[in-house]
Formats: sequence, C-alpha cells, structure tokens
Amino acid sequence: MTGEIERLLDETGWQLLYALQQDARLSYSELGQKVGLSAPAVSERVRKLEEAGVITGYHAQINRALVGLGVTAIIRMDLNVSQSSAQAIEGIRGIAEVLECARVLGSDTLVLKVGATSTEHLESIIDRLLVYGPLTTSMVLSTPVQQRVVTREMFSKSLESKKENTAP
Repeated sequence: MTGEIERLLDETGWQLLYALQQDARLSYSELGQKVGLSAPAVSERVRKLEEAGVITGYHAQINRALVGLGVTAIIRMDLNVSQSSAQAIEGIRGIAEVLECARVLGSDTLVLKVGATSTEHLESIIDRLLVYGPLTTSMVLSTPVQQRVVTREMFSKSLESKKENTAP
C-alpha cells in the first residue's frame, strides 16, 4: 500500500468502508454518526477514498432469479492455440449474459460467471463461447457466501500469515 492509502485506511477509514459495504445508501450524516465525524468530514473522507481508487463504485445487488436470470453457471475456459486472451476477452465483453470474467493462472485461462433464463439459454451461451476454446461448465446450486465485506482484519491476518511463513 502507498503512504497515502495507508493514511486513508486508519481506523475511521476502515469503519467508513465497512459501513458503505454494508449499505452504500447511507447518508453522510448517518455515516458520521457511525464513525464519529460530521457529515462534511465524512464527505471529504469518502471523496478522498474514491479519488485514491479505494472505493471504485456503488452498486445495487439484484436478485437475478426475480428478474428472469434464475440459472447461474461458472464456466472455466481454456483458449484455442490460435486465440489470444485479449481477443477472447474482447469477444466475451460482447456477451451480455457474462456477469464476471476473471483471467486466471493454472489449467484454465478464464473463469466466467454467467446468468441465464433457462438451461436452454445456458446452452446457447455455451455455444457462443465455444469459438474461443474448450469449456468446463458447472451449474450453481446456491451461493452461501456472497460479496463478503472487506475488513481491516483480513488485511491484518494476511500480514500475520506472511510473517509466520518467513520466520526462521
């Protein structure tokens, strides 16, 4: 972390991040009550977190099943020898049903999360993706852990783990 980000992520900064991850619709006044700052001070802190790139956006979580996308699948993808990852990613960006795409190390090149209206719709998505390379598709039955909130404790545990692994 850079010095500027470390300064922003003091106890109050982490409290703001936690509160915003729990409910991004909180007013500056409500946030201020949670962290012990005035609304203008909260506004300034949040603006600095946004400018530093710590906060990258505010999003509504959608119940995909209620809007017609009741089928979710994880698709692991390797690429054809003739296909570059940049070409595949560009093509995948044009497939609206792809909710997320991660470029990964290991036996796969890309891992996708897709939403579909039915298994037939999922099949058509798979057919569109096959042009880039072989796929392995898994249907999601449930998501018991969703969008976990990032906390200071996660960062602290990571540092402790690094220290333990480097100790003589």
